[in-house]
Amino acid sequence: MTLPDPQPGRPTPPRKENTWVMVGRYSQLALVLPSATFVGWLLGHLLDRWLHTSWISIIGLLLGSAAGLIEVIRTVQRDTK
Repeated sequence: MTLPDPQPGRPTPPRKENTWVMVGRYSQLALVLPSATFVGWLLGHLLDRWLHTSWISIIGLLLGSAAGLIEVIRTVQRDTK
């Protein structure tokens, strides 16, 4: 059973996050962009070797960088709300 809100028109204050949760979330950003770029390049390189081409690794590098950057932007937007 919950008690009724004594001031129903008053907005609820924003919830404060734990400091260590925020430290973990932002330290994750330091690893997301380089690791996504590396994984994109690695998959492109493996496809290059398998298909005997030389341009797929560049596409993988660009796609990995874009994926990492999108994840960084999403994380920052989520935390600034």
